[in-house]
Amino acid sequence: MNIAWERLQLATAELARSGSIKERLVGAYLNHLSTLSEGELPRELRDEFTDMTRAFHRVRPLPGEDAVHASIRKMSNEDADRYASRIVAMLGTVTRYQMNGRAPQAPLLQLFAAEA
Repeated sequence: MNIAWERLQLATAELARSGSIKERLVGAYLNHLSTLSEGELPRELRDEFTDMTRAFHRVRPLPGEDAVHASIRKMSNEDADRYASRIVAMLGTVTRYQMNGRAPQAPLLQLFAAEA
């Protein structure tokens, strides 16, 4: 699971860089996640990762383009945002597994403060 954590951490760092969400998502996937196998992930993330990978290979590319670029290019910005958020959430899940040595029980961090 160290491989999964490292690749998800690098992908998350890529998502935090400047540029359009689609450019960052392409970079995160191609540079860090494309060689990650579902078997390297906790069971609860495998189907989600497989679904994401399929979505990133769904569109037939134009000449000189690969399927990942084509698929993400055709996504709405909202869909790209959603996939980027899922990558960050996957990192949190893998981190909790490593910290606990088992399935997570509580969120690792709170992204937004709850207001009363």
